[in-house]
Amino acid sequence: MKKLLYSKKVAPYVFVLPFVITVLLFWIYPIANGVLLSFQDVLKKEWVGFKNYERLMTDKIFLKSVYNSVRYMVGTLVLLIPFPMLFASLLNSKLMKKPGFFKSIYFLPALTSVVVAGTIFRLIFGEMGTSLANQVIGIFGMEPIKWLKNEWTGYFALLCIACWRWTGVNILYFLAGLQSIPGDIYEAASIDGASKWQQFTKISFPLLKPTTVYVLTISIYAGLSMFLESFMLWKGNNSPQNIGLTIVGYLYRQGIEKRALGYACAVGLVLLVVVMVINLIQLKATGTFDKEER
Repeated sequence: MKKLLYSKKVAPYVFVLPFVITVLLFWIYPIANGVLLSFQDVLKKEWVGFKNYERLMTDKIFLKSVYNSVRYMVGTLVLLIPFPMLFASLLNSKLMKKPGFFKSIYFLPALTSVVVAGTIFRLIFGEMGTSLANQVIGIFGMEPIKWLKNEWTGYFALLCIACWRWTGVNILYFLAGLQSIPGDIYEAASIDGASKWQQFTKISFPLLKPTTVYVLTISIYAGLSMFLESFMLWKGNNSPQNIGLTIVGYLYRQGIEKRALGYACAVGLVLLVVVMVINLIQLKATGTFDKEER
C-alpha cells in the first residue's frame, strides 16, 4: 500500500482525483440529470420527448426573457469593458496619486450584497417625486418618471446597478494586465515621441488582449445569467409586462413557482447552450483557439 501511494505513476491521479470527483458530482451529474428531466413532465411522471423544447419556441414570455437578457448582456459589454480599461490606465499612470485608495473605493461596491444594492436602487428609481432619480431630472425641469414601469427606463436602472457593482472589479482585472506589461516598452515609446494616447492604443490595448478576452467571456456569462439584480429591483419576479424578466428569472418562475421542473430544465439547458455558443464564437473570433493550435 505504501509503495502504491508513493508511486510516481499513481501520485498524479491522486492529486487530480478531488477535482475529478467535484466535476462529476457538481457539474456532469446535474447536467445529465437536467437533460433527462427536460424530456419529462415531472409532476405527471411522463416522458414527453421534445414537447418542452417545442413549447419554448412558441412561448412569448420565454422569448421576451431571452430578449431582455441579451439586451442586458450587450449593454454591460458596451459599458463594462472600455470604461474600466480606461480607468485602469489612469490608475496605472504615474500621475495618479494614492492609487491604492481609489482601488479600494472602486472595489467596495462588489463587496456589497446584491439584496442591499437592489433595495437601494429600487428606492433611487422610485415613482415619487422625492426619489433621487426624479430629483435629479427635476433639476432640468422634467416631470417625475415611473422608472420601473417603463421598459427602457427599467433597463437603464439595471445597467446602473451593473456599472455601480462591477466597474471596480473589471478595473482590477485590467490593472493586473497593465502591470504585467514591462515598463521598458513605454519608456522606449516615450523616447520615440509617442503620446500617452498612442502608447495606450499601440501598446496597452494590444497587450491587454488576454485580459480583455477573459473579461468578455465572464461578462457574457454574467449578463445572460443575471437574476438577483432584477428580482430585487422589482421586488420579486413579476415586473410590469415582464420588462425585467430574465432567462434565469423565467427558469425560477417555471421551476420554483409553478413546479414545472421538466420545462424549467429545458430552459436551463437552452441557456447553457446559448452561453457556450456565444463564448465559443467570440473566442474563435478573437483568435484564442488559433494561438493554442500554434
